[in-house]
This record gives sequence, C-alpha cells and structure tokens, in this order.
Amino acid sequence: MVRMVRAAGLPVALIGMIALCGVLLGRVYSGPLLPQAVAGAAVLSVAISTAVRRLPSWTVAPLSVLALAGYTVLLLRIAARRAELDAPLAQVLVDAARNGIPRMLTAMIPVEPTPDTLVIPLVGAWLAGLAASEVSGRAGWVLLGYTAPVTLFAGTLYVVGPNADAALPPTLGFVALAVLGLVTAPGRAAPRTAPRTVATASDAEPAGRLRRLIGPVVALTVLLALVFAGAPRIAGVVTATPVDPRRYVEPPQVDSLDESPLNRISGWALNPDQHLFDVTPLEGDGLPLVRLAVLNDYDGVTWKVGATYRAAGRVLPTDPPPPGATVEQAVQRLTIADLSGRLLPAVPTPSGVEGTRVAYDAESGTLIRPEGLTAGLTYTVTSARERLDLSGLPVADVPGGPDVARLLTVSDGVPEQLRQLADQLGEENGAPYDRAVAIEQFLATHYRVAADAASGHAYPNLGFFLFGPRNAGGQEGTSEQFAASFAVLARLLGLPSRVVVGFAPRPAGAPPVTGAPSAAGTPSASAAGGPVAVRGADAFAWPEVLFDGVGWVSFNPMPQPDTEPRPVEEDFRPEPEKSEEPPTDAPTPSVAPTAGASAGDVLAESRSGTGRTRVIIAGGVSGTVLLVLAGLVIALLTMRRALTRRRLHAADPRDRVAGAWLEVGDALRLAGSPPPPDLTATEFAGHAAEAAARAAERVRKPALRTAAPPLDDLAELMNRDAFAPDDIDQTQADHAGTQAAAYVTALRAHRPWWRRLLWSVHPGPLRWAGKRR
Repeated sequence: MVRMVRAAGLPVALIGMIALCGVLLGRVYSGPLLPQAVAGAAVLSVAISTAVRRLPSWTVAPLSVLALAGYTVLLLRIAARRAELDAPLAQVLVDAARNGIPRMLTAMIPVEPTPDTLVIPLVGAWLAGLAASEVSGRAGWVLLGYTAPVTLFAGTLYVVGPNADAALPPTLGFVALAVLGLVTAPGRAAPRTAPRTVATASDAEPAGRLRRLIGPVVALTVLLALVFAGAPRIAGVVTATPVDPRRYVEPPQVDSLDESPLNRISGWALNPDQHLFDVTPLEGDGLPLVRLAVLNDYDGVTWKVGATYRAAGRVLPTDPPPPGATVEQAVQRLTIADLSGRLLPAVPTPSGVEGTRVAYDAESGTLIRPEGLTAGLTYTVTSARERLDLSGLPVADVPGGPDVARLLTVSDGVPEQLRQLADQLGEENGAPYDRAVAIEQFLATHYRVAADAASGHAYPNLGFFLFGPRNAGGQEGTSEQFAASFAVLARLLGLPSRVVVGFAPRPAGAPPVTGAPSAAGTPSASAAGGPVAVRGADAFAWPEVLFDGVGWVSFNPMPQPDTEPRPVEEDFRPEPEKSEEPPTDAPTPSVAPTAGASAGDVLAESRSGTGRTRVIIAGGVSGTVLLVLAGLVIALLTMRRALTRRRLHAADPRDRVAGAWLEVGDALRLAGSPPPPDLTATEFAGHAAEAAARAAERVRKPALRTAAPPLDDLAELMNRDAFAPDDIDQTQADHAGTQAAAYVTALRAHRPWWRRLLWSVHPGPLRWAGKRR
C-alpha cells in the first residue's frame, strides 16, 4: 500500500501542478472550458507517460503526440460549437494554429475560449506533462523534471499580467504539490549491471537508511535555501504591478473610413433616405440612441477614434457605473443594410454580443467587426444602459491629470477669434457645468442647421462656421460642425470633452432627432413593433463632457426647429487687435495643470524591476543564513540597478525624462528630504536644490563637498511633457538622465559612509515604484 502511494505521489503532483496553471489562466477566460481542457491535458499526458514506462523511451513521444492530436481536435471542435463558428473544422484548426498566439494576446478580457484562444494553453499543458513525466519518472531527475511545469506556471503568470488579482492560493498549492512530488518520488534505480553483494544487506541497517536519506535531505535543503534567498524578490513581485505582455502585440485597428466617421455626417445628411441598418428592440424601454464611434483625439484637422480594439468574445467587460447611476438592460437585434466600414453600431454600453466576431475598445465602449460589415449581417447586442444622477451637475468639478490629458488636448494653430470666444463664454461662468451650458446655448442660439453645408471640422472650417459671413454660407452647418465646435471650445475652457457619432432610430413617420439632449438625458422613441429602419437622416453627432462623480454627460448645441438665429455679432465682442508688441512665439498651454497633481504623479513608473539572483549554498544552517543575507543584498542591488537602468535607458524619450524625475525623487527620500506631493515641477526643482545645499553643509571638510547640478532643465522638460509631449527628443532625454545621475551622485556623496553603503541596497525605491502603480 505504501509503495502504491509512493508510486502515485509524483504523477499526482505533476498533474496538479499543470492543472493549477489552467486555473491561473482561467481567471482571464470566461467559463470553465479552459481550466477543464488544461486539466484534461495534464491527466492524459502524465497518465500515458506513466502507463508506457516499461516500453522503450523512444516510443513514448510518438504515442503521446498522437494522443495530443486527437485530444486537441476534440477540444477545438467543442470550443467551435460553443462559439457558434460556422466554418469547416479543418479551416478552424488551421486558423487556430496560425493565429493562436496573437489572438490570445489581443483578445478582450474575459477571453472567450474559442479554438484560436484555446489551442496554445492546451498544447503547452500537454507538452509540459510529457516532459515532466519522462524526466522525473523515467529518468528519476525530479527537480530537473519540474522545469517544464514551473516554466508553464511562470509563463501563465506573465500572460495574465495585471489583468487578475494576486494568485497566492494557487501559488501555495503549486509549491505544496512540488514538495509532495519530492517526498514521494522513488530514488533512481541502481544500474542493472551492478553486482549484488552481501553489502546490500546494510540497507536494512540504520546506517544504510541514513545514507538513503541524505539525497532527499540535501534536495530539501537546496529548495529551502532557494526559497529563503528568493523571498525578497518574490515579495517585491507580489506587491508590484506585473508587465502586461498584451501591449507588445498590435490588435486590429480601424481603417481610414472609420478613423473619423464624423466626416460621414454630411454625406448622410445629403442622402437622408439611405437605408443603413435595421434595429429591433427585444428588451428594454423604447428605442435608445445607437452609438457608432467615440472620437477622443483632435489634431486641429480631424476628430479621430484613437481606440485600441481587442478581439472579444460574446461577454464584454463593463466598468462599474458612476455613483448614483442606475443601470437597465437593453437588448437589440441589428441587421446591416447599406452601412459600410468596420464600426458596429450598438446601444451604449454593450455587455454582450452574439452572432458575429467582434473587437472591443473598453475605454470608449465601441465595437468593430475585423472582417468588415456586409449587407445582411445580423447580430444581437445586450447593453447596460446607464441613467446618470444629474442632481449634482451644477456643483460638479471636472477631472484632471494624465488620465484625461488626451481629452483636454488642443493642438497648435487655434484661431485667435476662437480663443476669444472661449474666453468670453467662460469669463462669467465659473463652474464647469455653467461653462458647458454657456457653450451649448451660444451655439444653439446663433447658428442654423443646413443639410447641404460644406463638410469639414478643421480649424479653418470651424472658423468659417463660427464667424463666416452668413450671406456667404457661414454660421450654418450640420451636427458635425456643431459638435466639433462645442468640443473644441470646451477644451479651451478646461472641460474634458469628446465627440460621439451615432443614430437616433425612430418609427416611421416620426420627425428626425436633430441632436443629443442636454444634461437631461438620452432621446428615445416608443417602439412601433418589429424592426425599425435607420436611415441617413437619423445620423448625427453630439458632444459629451466628463464630470467628476457623474460621468460622461451629453449636450445638445443644435438649434430648436423653426427658430431664427441671432447674429453672432450681437453677443460676440472680439478684442481689438494690438499693435504695440508682436506676440511671442512661445505656445500658450490651453489647459493649466491641476493644482493637486504632483509632477511625480504625472508620469508614474509603470513597470516593476527585473533581475536574477544567483546564490551558492555554503552548507549547513550557518551557510543557509549567510546565503539568505547574501542573496538578499545581491537581489536588492540587482533590482535597484535594473530599475535605474530601465528608467534612464528607456526607448521612449518621455519615459526617460519621467524616469530621471523619479530617480531624483527617490534620492531625496533616501536622503531624508522627501518632496511634498503637491509641488509643481519648478517648486520640486527648488526643493531639490535646497536639500542638496543642506546636505553639503553637513560635510565638515570643504574639500569633500560636491556641488549638485541644478534641475531647472529637468523641470522644464517635465512641464513640456505635460503640455507638449511631442517636442521632447532623444538629446533632451539623454540630458535629463545625465543631469539626474549627477544630482543623485552628488547627494549621495554628502551622506555618512555607512549610509552610502546602504544607499544602493535600500529597498525603498522598489516599494515606492510599486505604490506609484
């Protein structure tokens, strides 16, 4: 009985270790199919290798690979059927083998277990089980055999990255199974040619048993020493945010037709009867707005999507609603008619799609079909409709900082009249909501809708729309010009804004909707039953503004029907031209930095330190203690150097400037002069100069005092990165790194000798970098 338990201990440990890899990876997959498939691969691969152990070793691999092929075909067929893929099985298998890795790394989380996202984990688990069984079971090299499952485990953690919570229970279970395999593993068999002598009788004596225990004891000692030596490194990895490998793989992107669908508004306005698609409400109240695209980026010429679309399954991730908002489920079936491109219309915010393969951008909540739209395509969208709590809008603030920087960016070349108009609208409206309403009312009062207005929303187009003579076609446009003008004026007044392109479905005979509502809500019409045709006249664009604690609020700058606009000249007072001094060439930032955000928070370090710790076991308890201490020092030194090297030698010049800034901040903390979190870049540089001067004064011998370089250039680069990031080049980034390194060296030189020794191994910068993430 004991022998059977010992014989089964190692295979069970290997199966459990590989199955836990499936459990880890399953945290970013939807449904239980992926963990079940990996567990099945672990059981079958280890079982086959164990069952044929008496056969020659060269026969095991062919038998196992044949079984792998059959198991893979079976599982991929199950996955294809569950994903409702209509392609032939042979085509599905070829596509999965060809695109397995990029599809798995670009798929939206939670990943649907389709054939292309399932094949790589399945094959990897099987090969890991085969290699581990052969090396550990047949050859008897248990620790060496653990290389395959440990590599698979580490690879799984790397693939999951920061997209799931810490995996402490599975990791502890993995270690426990590894120890179980070591304890129950049989010793390596003696060579068959070895003569059996009377000396083997000593095996039954205590001395013989003691000698047999030496090997496992030494192995366990090595394992414990490695654990103790790697504890600091492991602790740092657990508390740090891991790198996401998905950022290295380029997901599918929209084509030029969809990059700026705002340009298509004028074409649809001129063809109001063009049949674009049909929508059938299946669940929910009325006919809500259908959104096509969210445009976040404006370069002075075109409003662009600027989204990152990742392959998604039928279940889509959704962010929690803003405080006070209520969420209602809405289900619609849509059938494409004459709508082209790859952007899929859907009611915001989609939480599930059935009927077609899609790619999803979680930030904007929009969809694309990588293969493109075709007439007759039918799909069903389940959406989580948010009804915002707008009671706090009059006193709500707007967010700031790096997370919304792209929503506040206004490129160079803004017409002076446009800036003057923004200043005039904002001078008597201090609250963000009041400024947004002032823009909305000004546009709705002074301009006219014209379906045949010229298309375009570049600065010259907006200038002609806002200030052009009315008798020459100025001061009139489609929703394209109204929404684009609102969004640009909002950004000039410090309001995070974007433009949305969508459709307002309406039953036959109902008048078309001319714009998105004000902050009151979203327009809808009662469903007339059956599909509702969406035509060119139903397409329009509207602006949205982001408010703290509320979310994205839509505004309607379109004029009311049958109203005569007032001349712009009655309410817009342009400033007289100044001829005393020519204007400076220095660009004026359109948005002031948020007072509560420190420069260190603007570009926080987003990657954890890497490095390897190589330790040598001296033996015994004292050797283990020394090994742990030495390993800790080497690990900290290596990780600190790797952190500095990664910061100051990054490929992106902006990352190097931010890394230089973080190096100075860490040095100030190590020197006992941490900078307050609310300092601006210039104030931070002054604080650093004062800290260096105080440190130099403590040095008794003037000859040993080293002057720390000023950080004014580095502060200027940080300010430039916040407002004009494209102006930083490689030379400036190199100068920032050199200046930061010289400052850190001078600051360290003024510390006592024992503090200089601890400077390079202090774990503080590693911990602070983790907190910044």
